[in-house]
Amino acid sequence: MTVQEYNLSVELYADGVFRFMMKLTKQDSDSDDLLQTAYEKLWRNYSNVDFEKVKSWLFTTSYRLFIDGKRKSRTDYTDSLQDTPQIGNEDNFDLKEVLNKALEMIPAIQKSCILLRDYEGYSYDEIGEILELNEAQVKVYIFRARVKMKQILTEKFNVTGV
Repeated sequence: MTVQEYNLSVELYADGVFRFMMKLTKQDSDSDDLLQTAYEKLWRNYSNVDFEKVKSWLFTTSYRLFIDGKRKSRTDYTDSLQDTPQIGNEDNFDLKEVLNKALEMIPAIQKSCILLRDYEGYSYDEIGEILELNEAQVKVYIFRARVKMKQILTEKFNVTGV
């Protein structure tokens, strides 16, 4: 990868990686730190990374940094979200808000698979590469996540037609 390609990778992928990290951490500062650290590592290794694989490399590195940080600090970013979420007025709720709250209630690995597949558009193979899973595991996690989210949406949020 050249310096110009590195700069292009910042323009093309920084927002997507930040969104992914934001969904995992729920904190701007942590997401920013993870993104900066991933790009710093990319800068140190830019000559060893193919530009065609830089997007996957960034997501993988950011995810690993997130997991490492979580293990070291024993911080669970979703602790405050384990209670039943409050949606507000039953007659007037924001579907995006409901989906985000339901997403917070599924296991982290399933959440990561759903985020990469449905929010970022990765293929099963690419998700497997990023999360170090095989394609079958990715499909199972996505299936289970969708079933769990449907259950949460119908039981906790009383959303019909899911």
